[in-house]
Amino acid sequence: MPFDSLNLAFHEDGERAATRRNLALLLDDFAPGLPVADLSQVHGNHVVVADPAPGPDGRGRPSADGIVTDRADVVLLVRAADCVPVLLADPDAGVVGAAHAGRPGVAAGVVPRTVAAMRELGARELTAWVGPHVCGACYEVPPALQDEVAALVPETRATTSWGTPALDIGAGVRAQLAAAGVTVVDDGAACTRETADLYSYRRDGAGSGRLAGVIRVRS
Repeated sequence: MPFDSLNLAFHEDGERAATRRNLALLLDDFAPGLPVADLSQVHGNHVVVADPAPGPDGRGRPSADGIVTDRADVVLLVRAADCVPVLLADPDAGVVGAAHAGRPGVAAGVVPRTVAAMRELGARELTAWVGPHVCGACYEVPPALQDEVAALVPETRATTSWGTPALDIGAGVRAQLAAAGVTVVDDGAACTRETADLYSYRRDGAGSGRLAGVIRVRS
């Protein structure tokens, strides 16, 4: 670590060749030849409908943390390294979505907004996959910040394994999904900080790589 597996980090002012190669390897396995709808993630709650034009070089990547589509064979992608990647689908309606939910995004409701955007495209019975993220036992925060977020999403309040105030952003996301009537069908809730083969910003610092969640509707 931090780069002994596929690193999909995208830094706006950074080197992109490795990201392009790694993304190509991922897509060769997951969706050969299909376009990717990518985001410039900003820890907010803005949600966009996919425009599969930008590609891995970053041209035209919208600033958002949620993305949805009702088009077949468009790959949606969100990146994370402690934040919660959430993938959503209504297979019958042919609508999928993806969200990047860090502490600010959970507090701002990016996941419920992504669900709402999918329903505007015709989704009804939604299911979700919650990806790896930092756990509440590892995500220490100042008491005032814990109170601020927990006032908005009470389920996030937690305590670290060493007894200090913490946030459980995964619990917050799952609570928001339940409140929105979404069924979690798979919870890949391994803690990124505690798992050596997962990227973690809190463990490795600013140089950490990024993992990604990807989803598409098959034609």
